[in-house]
Amino acid sequence: ERRGLQVGMSRSSQASRSVFVGNIPYSATEEQLEDVFRTVGQVVSFRLVKNSDTGQPKGFGFCEFRDAQTAESAIRNLNNTEFHGRLLRIDYASNVGEAGDKKQ
Repeated sequence: ERRGLQVGMSRSSQASRSVFVGNIPYSATEEQLEDVFRTVGQVVSFRLVKNSDTGQPKGFGFCEFRDAQTAESAIRNLNNTEFHGRLLRIDYASNVGEAGDKKQ
């Protein structure tokens, strides 16, 4: 039964237009990251997640693309890409919780 759930999750993930972006340097801006993601296609929005108390970035964010194919391309082509000395970690947003942890 659990296996069926995972298959269902991967199907919905594949249709997702949003990707999770982790291991972002704290000095990075949303504009700089949008520029990186525009190299694979049209970006609808990029959101850096920030600490609600301090307003400081938490080191991860979410990028929404125009279509699911572009999101898939971003994962395939930009995962483990160096950005300001760090390797970006990119996955389907539906596979990752808001805290940046992989869903089980």
